[in-house]
Amino acid sequence: MQRLVEISSGTIEFFLDEPVQSPLGIALVAHPQPLLGGSAEHKIPQLLAKAVLELGWIAVRPNFRGVGASSGKHDAGIGEVDDLFDLLQLLCAEFGSLPVALIGFSFGAFVQAGVAARMARAGHDADHVILAGFPVGNVEGQRNYAPEPLPAGALLVHGEFDERVPLEAVLQWARQDVHPVTVIPGADHFFKGKLAVLRSLVVAHMKPR
Repeated sequence: MQRLVEISSGTIEFFLDEPVQSPLGIALVAHPQPLLGGSAEHKIPQLLAKAVLELGWIAVRPNFRGVGASSGKHDAGIGEVDDLFDLLQLLCAEFGSLPVALIGFSFGAFVQAGVAARMARAGHDADHVILAGFPVGNVEGQRNYAPEPLPAGALLVHGEFDERVPLEAVLQWARQDVHPVTVIPGADHFFKGKLAVLRSLVVAHMKPR
């Protein structure tokens, strides 16, 4: 279901799908770089949203600033963190204090790391944080990413042959906190031919233990 709501920065558009049964939680799935055509309708956020929906979670795919019917202009991930945090507050008010999963791909992963840190500072840790194609350092288009530290249990998935964010850059960044990185052999930035593997990792991480 396509929806529009007002948040502090203006209007945000998102797609929301509810499971048939009582939901296990709210999964916020963030899309790749809007300056390169990323949107909530990109195939990877759609794939991951469908996967968590089938597990029984409410799947929410927002459009970042300036994408679709979302108002505003791209803010390099700063304002986008504020927007997703505001949206999450509205969703929790609507559906109750359910567990929260933050899932992001590429630029969306960078934003979700910020949302996770913001939630932690507010005293409400996310129950799951899943980041794929996580951008760190200098990447394509002279953009520089300095992500927030990740929660200890976050799942960080990267392609062995990611052409936009070299694996070594992610490993170097992860060394400071000794954060594990799950590497999909042979995968590029978009996990071409390896999306089923990415999906299975997300599902395994989300399933109750």
